[in-house]
Amino acid sequence: MAGQPIELILARQFGDTLSQAVFLVDPEGNLLFYNEKAEMILGVRFGETGAMTQEEWSKMFQPKDEQGRPLSPEDLPLVKTLSDHKPAHGSFYISSATGERHLINVTSIPVEGRPHRFLGAMALFWNSVE
Repeated sequence: MAGQPIELILARQFGDTLSQAVFLVDPEGNLLFYNEKAEMILGVRFGETGAMTQEEWSKMFQPKDEQGRPLSPEDLPLVKTLSDHKPAHGSFYISSATGERHLINVTSIPVEGRPHRFLGAMALFWNSVE
């Protein structure tokens, strides 16, 4: 996170303290951080993956619809927020790094600094009950 705007550094610190799963990306969709709760759902520690491009993380966790069809990155709430700088919400399946399938609910929000500086997005997500 060295060299990142202070708002992203603070967003990471905030996400690290939450018991809710958090995923933080920069304006290009590059993964900057996910917290311990997210590690439990994703099946891999952030220290093992480190930063990833949008293409890498969207392929790694294989988001799919209820019929098992792959979702395009543009269908993901986090990518929608990156595109239009507005909150987004959705539910879909992911495959964890350990091979487990999870139905997750995701709400993403833009991270903005002053004055109206778009810095990325944060997604909060949780397992859904089928």
